[in-house]
Amino acid sequence: MKWGNNSCSAVWVFLLFVSYHATCIASYTSPWGWECRTEPVDGNPDPTQVDRCIKVEKSISPSATGLNTCILTCGPHGAIWPRPTGPTHIGPYTAYFLPQNIGQVTTTCPGSIRHYLDMTIEVFVDNINKYHPDYVDGSAPWDGPYGPEVTDQSLEIHIIVTEESMTLDYNTDESYDLNVVHDGSITSATITAPTFFGARHGLESLSQLIDYDEEKDSLQVVHSAQISDSPVFPHRGIIVDTARNFMDVKSIERTIDAMAASKLNIFHWHITDSHTFPLNLENLPDMVEWGTYSSRHIYQPADILHLKEYALVRGIYILPEFDAPAHVGNGFQWTEEAGLGKVVVCLNKEPWMQFCVEPPCGQFNLANSNIYTVLSSIYDGMVPLFQPLSSFHYGGDEVNLNCWNTTQEIIDWMTANDYGLSSDSYYEQWSIFQENARLELTEANGDVEVPGIIWTSSLTESGHADQYLDPEKYIIQIWTTGDDPIIGELLEDGFNVIFSNFDAWYLDCGYGAWVGGPGNNWCSPYKGWQTVYENNPIQLASDITGADYSSQILGGEAALWSEQVDSLNADAKLWPRASALAERLWTNPSESWRMAETRMIHQRQRLVARGIAAERLQPEWCHQNEGLCYA
Repeated sequence: MKWGNNSCSAVWVFLLFVSYHATCIASYTSPWGWECRTEPVDGNPDPTQVDRCIKVEKSISPSATGLNTCILTCGPHGAIWPRPTGPTHIGPYTAYFLPQNIGQVTTTCPGSIRHYLDMTIEVFVDNINKYHPDYVDGSAPWDGPYGPEVTDQSLEIHIIVTEESMTLDYNTDESYDLNVVHDGSITSATITAPTFFGARHGLESLSQLIDYDEEKDSLQVVHSAQISDSPVFPHRGIIVDTARNFMDVKSIERTIDAMAASKLNIFHWHITDSHTFPLNLENLPDMVEWGTYSSRHIYQPADILHLKEYALVRGIYILPEFDAPAHVGNGFQWTEEAGLGKVVVCLNKEPWMQFCVEPPCGQFNLANSNIYTVLSSIYDGMVPLFQPLSSFHYGGDEVNLNCWNTTQEIIDWMTANDYGLSSDSYYEQWSIFQENARLELTEANGDVEVPGIIWTSSLTESGHADQYLDPEKYIIQIWTTGDDPIIGELLEDGFNVIFSNFDAWYLDCGYGAWVGGPGNNWCSPYKGWQTVYENNPIQLASDITGADYSSQILGGEAALWSEQVDSLNADAKLWPRASALAERLWTNPSESWRMAETRMIHQRQRLVARGIAAERLQPEWCHQNEGLCYA
């Protein structure tokens, strides 16, 4: 009974504290405000002036606004990320409104895409609700009390789309025009775009012209804005590896949400590897049965279909990868019992350093023609889940010739067929495998050929690429350093390329070694957002070749390999650094990262408001005192 009395007392104390705390928050009025000023940028090779929000006392500067108001309206691009590529004007004032006062939303579009527009509008409304600091589980307490300057204002949205296609590929027009005007009590936003994808980007930009106002406890939207915008590169992506460590569907959704907030458009899914095969293919149930870490580490067909639709609504194509002929292993143990022989060799073989780049090892058995029987079934299971295919990633890197050349079955087969046992002999057979894989994928896709992507590898070394690969059929994804001379050779041979050079765009670098002993992981150091931002594929190619190959550079991807990543820390390792990649690939700015500094810091804040556990870049003081932290 004594314990109960103490408990009641504790409850009353807690309730009094909550009441007092709420009263303090409600009655708090900051003496600080912010003014947009043009400030010098010390030591900056770019234009020496930049617009910044400067903290001032309201009593000295009565025109000062709240920080979010200043950020929305300061400078030619306000808080828009990535920076628009076309003419942009953002007015100096905002209007207050509440999400429930979003008035007329009209869409003029082909009927087949209206469903997708409706869903992306729902995403837009949810995103702006998330700007409220007390947003929880789909709702925010827009409780007031509010004056007429809030309650009498409304936001109307008009979207005009002309094309019917929902295909996102390298020919898709992602441009949009956004016009915001304020008249009396109505702020009207009109988005015009040729495709759904451009309209979605326009809605994203509109959401970035909106933010929370602390003093009014309401949303605010800029009074006026005109933006004409389109991306520089068609391929703007992130590689996420879910084979080394499993990532749950919710964490993948968060990654897609953050990509959409940054106008990235390719979610490259490295879904299987030698470690595990977590993809449940209904026509090959043995793969996941033998290859999953556990029954809780499986992507069911319904998960794939859900994520594909989830991504599409957010303007993103899921690019599936099945990496072969290396990076295969666990999951294939069933083939011998099924009478197909040993489809994978060197599986889990030790010492692993002699047979692969990291444990566990595994490569397809070139001597066993049943590799194509199994490969065909894998493609038959994968393609329906990811259709319509715009492109497909074959992997194709890090083959270990010693694995093949120490496997007696393969040695006997190579010898019996007079292929020889030299490196070039194995490269030739590897290239034949790759072409057969392309034919199998095309057949699984209803004989419709799609662009195939492969990593740089021994097949793309100097003198190899044009000998073993057809530039009309393959796109090369570069993961070596940005100054690798092979980049120039690939471009000169006519290959289209995608940049993922590890010295700038590998986001899993800079942590402790996970294999091979103490120290840092192989691709250290850590890549800060400035390094990510400054990595310019067109400039890298020009530095190597002395020529302009921009038409062959499709774009790039940041990579998050998951040896040290799972659902719990993926957000922080990706974001906000991948947003720096997004501006590089959308805008390809000629200025340095310094001109993007304040918008980048606010983009991180925006991601956090939307539920992304993005890494903190600076103390909050730096966010409130723009330009005073970076030297």
